[in-house]
Amino acid sequence: MSVKKFIKDFYKSDALINGQLLATYLHDDIEFVWTSSTGKKTYTKSDLVALATEMSRAYVRSKVRIKSLVKEKNHVAVFYAHYVKTIENPREDILLADFAVVWEVKDAKLVSGTQISQLV
Repeated sequence: MSVKKFIKDFYKSDALINGQLLATYLHDDIEFVWTSSTGKKTYTKSDLVALATEMSRAYVRSKVRIKSLVKEKNHVAVFYAHYVKTIENPREDILLADFAVVWEVKDAKLVSGTQISQLV
C-alpha cells in the first residue's frame, strides 16, 4: 500500500475516536508532538490510545475532511477539519478543530507526527 493511501485510509477510519483501531496504525515507538491552544505536548502510543478511548465516550462518529495532502518520500503533510457526532446529537456534524500534521510512515505504521490545531 502506498504511503498516501495508508494516510487516507487512516483518516477515513474511526481511529481518532477508537483506541483499539488507532493502536493498529501506530508504531510502538511513535513520538507525536501536538501544539494546541493549551500548549505543546508529546504523546506516546499509549497516550494516544488513551486519548482516542476517552474521545469515544463522548463521540459516536468521527469524520475527517482532508483539505490538502502532500507526500514526499515517507512523510505526508495533511491539512484537515475534524468533525464529530456527539452522543447527545448523533445526527449533527460538529466541527472540533482544523489541523495541520506531518506524519512519518515506516513499515506501514505511523512512527512520528508533528501536529498543530486551531479551535473554531
